[in-house]
Amino acid sequence: MTADRIMLKGLRARGRHGVLAAERELGQEFVIDATLFLDTSQAAAADDVTQTVHYGELAEALVKVVEGEPVDLIETLVHRLTEVCLAHELVQEAEISVHKPAAPIALPFDDVIVTIRRSRA
Repeated sequence: MTADRIMLKGLRARGRHGVLAAERELGQEFVIDATLFLDTSQAAAADDVTQTVHYGELAEALVKVVEGEPVDLIETLVHRLTEVCLAHELVQEAEISVHKPAAPIALPFDDVIVTIRRSRA
């Protein structure tokens, strides 16, 4: 694994994910943290955005997934988001966390977070 990372933290999008009918009807905010592991040396040497991952385009692609087809589990959503990151040929590994701060839990809590890390290999 390379030590270079591109991190996108706190990306917010509204989705209708969850097992409860109210979650599907009303929707809620999800927060995404994405860390991509890749070699950025060629992009840096050439000062060329086409030789790296354009984080603005990545953000748009991730939001599109969250706003798209609803799923029951956050784990499924995180898996789909990871696939978007690994679709970029330069990305060797991706770690994605999805926060669900308004999860339907009847007790005081700060956040629900599901994180997965996947690599090409």
